Amino acid sequence: MARSLPRIFARTLALALLFLPVALFLGCATEKDVVGQAIVLVDRGRYAEAEATLERRLRDHPEDIQARRLLIRVFGLAGDLGRARQETEVLTRELGPGSPVPSIELGHALELAHRYDEALALYDRAAELAPRDPLGPKTGGVRSAHWGENELARPRLEEALRRDSRDAQTWHALGLVCLNLRDFHAADWAYRSGLVADPRSVENHIGLATLALVQEQPDAALREYDAVLAERPNRTDALLGRSLALIELRRFDEAAATLAEAEKRGGDRAVIAKQRRLVSALRTGVKLEH
Repeated sequence: MARSLPRIFARTLALALLFLPVALFLGCATEKDVVGQAIVLVDRGRYAEAEATLERRLRDHPEDIQARRLLIRVFGLAGDLGRARQETEVLTRELGPGSPVPSIELGHALELAHRYDEALALYDRAAELAPRDPLGPKTGGVRSAHWGENELARPRLEEALRRDSRDAQTWHALGLVCLNLRDFHAADWAYRSGLVADPRSVENHIGLATLALVQEQPDAALREYDAVLAERPNRTDALLGRSLALIELRRFDEAAATLAEAEKRGGDRAVIAKQRRLVSALRTGVKLEH
């Protein structure tokens, strides 16, 4: 599985990892929102300043778990794995040897340093340390899926759901993995299970819509996109999916109106233009060049 990602994708992955728990970090933000400030600095590529900000915070408040967790990731982003491990040891003393969090944070640091096999081993270690906690297998499964390693992701996500079947996000991740593996029956089951866990989970509706389009069932896809838009009318990805389903159904006027709405709401211009060309070609019988 070991690989070297392209520079641009690796950069995107690094920032995605740091921003994955933003809600948690900002929800627990400490004095003067230091963690939030550090996240902004990382987003701007000012890693040394982010590191210094977090270290100052920890000198005054060594009990700040959220700041220490983010600092471990910043060290990983900077490639300073020695210091990442040192901070992980401190975090283990703070949280106790049975907590999965230190292993997960060091795993993130290793992943940010592009050491994916070692990162996955630490996510699995987190799963072993806390055999009832879904965090370890969920993290290993979600991250494996991001790497495109669907065969590795599936059993980890299934284990996370065995531990907690109420997590709609994990069901969605499993559905996507099964879809990528072309196991359409399992993907459908996962997405529908996610909606049982949380009937307002729009991502699982989008998953069902995508599955329907792959299976050439545009009418079913349209129902799912309409369910999303009833809950989140500003979701431009759902509007663009809806227009595509309408194009497949040859309902061109409705598709054009949906594309106009997507454009009004700031949807992807390239996708809108492509779909408009498709509508025009299908109406006139002109064959599009790929």
